[in-house]
Amino acid sequence: MSDHSKFLSLVLRHRPEAAGVVLDREGWASVDALLAGCAAHGRPITREELEHLVATSDKQRLAFSADGQRIRANQGHSVDVELGLRPIEPPPVLFHGTVARFLPSIRGDGLLRGARTHVHLSADVETAERVAARRGAPVIVRVDAAAMARDGFPFFCSANGVWLTEAVPPRYLTIP
Repeated sequence: MSDHSKFLSLVLRHRPEAAGVVLDREGWASVDALLAGCAAHGRPITREELEHLVATSDKQRLAFSADGQRIRANQGHSVDVELGLRPIEPPPVLFHGTVARFLPSIRGDGLLRGARTHVHLSADVETAERVAARRGAPVIVRVDAAAMARDGFPFFCSANGVWLTEAVPPRYLTIP
């Protein structure tokens, strides 16, 4: 991930004040304000560079509004935003990539959102492995999403295909 990408993710997911921008209730920031804020905080980026970064990011963490005047993170916020996602039926099984040092906590407490607004899940093992590989040797936890949905747990799918839910109790997990 490039320095620009890391900084933009920080600003649009966790600390908008790091670039002097304000996120609206749905997590959107003015593109002009973001570019000005980045420059004012020693991280200049052009509109063209921003567009290229959003278009070519393999994880598609950021998105422009339909009119191109606003930008937001697709998910992963630790600031309070309402992304406007509607609950939908998940695939029968979802996956969570982690590393071995977190398994004791996951076995005891399940998957918790921590500082984020949701637990992030993947529709396929390969994506979960890529996510976990950032922290070490990946361990893939299977989530019985069908059973969770039957039991009333809501699921959401962000614009970039990341599945979201508030928590996953241990009884729905298959942990290696």
